[in-house]
Amino acid sequence: MKLDQGLIQVYTGNGKGKTTAALGLAFRAVGRGLKAVMIQFMKGGGPYGEHAAAARLAPDLTIIQTGRPGWVNRENPDPEDVRLARAALETAREAMSSGSYDLVILDEVNGAVSFGLLTVEEVLEFMAVKPVQVELVLTGRNVDERVIAAADLVTEMREIKHYYRAGVPARVGIEK
Repeated sequence: MKLDQGLIQVYTGNGKGKTTAALGLAFRAVGRGLKAVMIQFMKGGGPYGEHAAAARLAPDLTIIQTGRPGWVNRENPDPEDVRLARAALETAREAMSSGSYDLVILDEVNGAVSFGLLTVEEVLEFMAVKPVQVELVLTGRNVDERVIAAADLVTEMREIKHYYRAGVPARVGIEK
């Protein structure tokens, strides 16, 4: 099965669930015989539960983890973080143009832009060369208005209440 028309989706906002929503879409796509790849920006830590699940669904679902472990300095990003984000975007470009994937997810790419690791122009150019039959999903907080304008669907996850604020740490199998 191939998509007749792939669209561009953005999942953004300060609430939890952007990566989870993208993974849900990948799970649905794989269930219908499509192939999906998720390139994770700034997620060099882990391993996360989604990596174990992707290994079980391979080769239909592939997750490519990029970035260094730990946090990126938003005020003064390390040149290595910039290099890794640019390499991840090139990996995504190769995956999207390969014809091997029906769904391409750039997880936390909006964050990579807001941290200064990529430019919004680089992301817009990536969006502009999307093949017709590929569905593209971009996740992360602080999405640029120009990305919103270029997308076909934009969903904002808004935090109303979060148990982190009550001291509940990230739990294996739920948040990681």
